[in-house]
Amino acid sequence: MLVSLLISTYNWKEALSLCLYSAFAQTVKPAEILIADDGSREDTRQLIDEMRAKTDIPIVHVWHEDKGFRKTIILNKTLLKASYPYIIQIDGDIILEKHFIADHLELAEKGYFVCGSRVLLGRNSTSRLLKGMARYPAFFNHNLGFILNAFRFRPLRKYLATRYAKDSMWRIRGCNMAYWKDDIIKVNGYNEDLEMWGQEDVEVSYRLVHSGIQKKQLKMGGVEFHLYHTFASRANLPYHEQVLHKVIEEQIAWCENGIVKGTNA
Repeated sequence: MLVSLLISTYNWKEALSLCLYSAFAQTVKPAEILIADDGSREDTRQLIDEMRAKTDIPIVHVWHEDKGFRKTIILNKTLLKASYPYIIQIDGDIILEKHFIADHLELAEKGYFVCGSRVLLGRNSTSRLLKGMARYPAFFNHNLGFILNAFRFRPLRKYLATRYAKDSMWRIRGCNMAYWKDDIIKVNGYNEDLEMWGQEDVEVSYRLVHSGIQKKQLKMGGVEFHLYHTFASRANLPYHEQVLHKVIEEQIAWCENGIVKGTNA
């Protein structure tokens, strides 16, 4: 199955470079790479041009002007550029284990979206990778709270897919999720009222469920490593949580301020 790999990024070309190299090294390669760029400087565009020369995978760079944290807006713009029916979404500060896409495709099924886990890297491990002192995250240097997320085991992966955190959305991470393009369009994409950081991934997941799409959890596979960085501002988080609670309580599927502006016709 042909896959669009969607990568969000902002002003961290060194991390994006590692992310792209890990995408190029996949056992099952994406049919295209979409980069949702929330207003990065010129050096990010230059890096992307350099990386295009190192792969035969088409790379589509979608950029808008930097007017603050507007990830939901650039994700929606980029989603519309996807050429293939299945989209795997990550962030540009992620390094993928080489079976990442293959593991995701094992769980791809109509009527479902998939959310995976991550391994958070520490400051030292991240520094070594960015400086080229290591080519891959050292297994025994992971935070013990995340080390199980670094394992792959197919029988458990299949077993846990519809059982692990079955009725919970709180483990969802937008840096490791997958969905059918038709399904994300059906709920009008990401809610652009959610500016700044927080809960946009959980909110859209609840709306997918309310539209009739079920969730699978990708455990024991889909391994990815999240580079260390300081936290983004949480200043708007109380409002985001207010919007989320309304979506949950009223079982809302369509957001009015998404890909299409207005109510669902």
